[in-house]
Amino acid sequence: MKKVTFFFFFSLFLFSLRGQHANFNSQRNWSLHKKELQIGVGATQFNGDLGGAEGIGRDYSLKDINWPSTGVAFWLGYRQRFHPYFATTTSLCVFNLKGADSLSANVNRNARNLHFRSLGVEIQQRIEWIFAANEKFGSTYNLPGNYSKKNRSQQYYVFGGIGLCYFNPRAMDADGNWTSLRKLRTEGQSKAYSPVTLTMPAGIGFRMGISRMWRVGIELAYVKTFTDYMDDVSTVYADPINLSTEAQQFANMADPGDVTFAPGQQRGDSDQKDAYYHMNVVFTRNLTYKDYGKQRKKLNLKSMGRYKV
Repeated sequence: MKKVTFFFFFSLFLFSLRGQHANFNSQRNWSLHKKELQIGVGATQFNGDLGGAEGIGRDYSLKDINWPSTGVAFWLGYRQRFHPYFATTTSLCVFNLKGADSLSANVNRNARNLHFRSLGVEIQQRIEWIFAANEKFGSTYNLPGNYSKKNRSQQYYVFGGIGLCYFNPRAMDADGNWTSLRKLRTEGQSKAYSPVTLTMPAGIGFRMGISRMWRVGIELAYVKTFTDYMDDVSTVYADPINLSTEAQQFANMADPGDVTFAPGQQRGDSDQKDAYYHMNVVFTRNLTYKDYGKQRKKLNLKSMGRYKV
């Protein structure tokens, strides 16, 4: 994973050293891609109290990823580019998160033996900075004196934003049924935690043109939340007599391990909020104009001084 991450960022660095000012948004190509529809699919990873890799849990670290707990995500977005270097995107993402102590190599987590899965629905608003690009139109075939050249459409960018996410952690009971954990108040809370949290996504991406109207790219995103209950685990084990009647009927949800933990013993880490990762492949459809050829011809005529706005 370290090698993959290093190679990705090193490639971005090398590209940014190229003649950016010579190629960046040349011939006003960006103005012909102001409005775009995005459709994506990808993978998710949870970073919280449950599951994780070997050793002590690492907050906000890729080292704590547990690959068998990878989920899937579906993405729909509307992107508007308002400047050669900047764009804003409104998006809806539906995904699943999961984690299980039984998949962790950590002895203490194995003994705790908690697990969860959750459907997530997130709305995001983010801003994107295009820090390197190579965007050109090739010459039009029917213009005298011009040689045909290939189109160029490559962008490297970073982004950040804000969002709202709905989540609903569930676990499997003794009968094999998946039960919502929020209503059980497994840590003896006086009231159930909110199923909605504020989020702050941040990441990096690359996209390239594959046709006149379509681009494809990949994004890596880290999403910080402001809740510690996406996996229903945060503080300490509750006294069974303080659990609700419904929670007592599903006592194995609060303490399903082979070792019984005493009330007040640590169950989770309340000092750090939960987070998750996205790696999405995103397809982008241009919505700005219908006749791509006419727009190209106008740009070429203008560059030759034969067209007046």
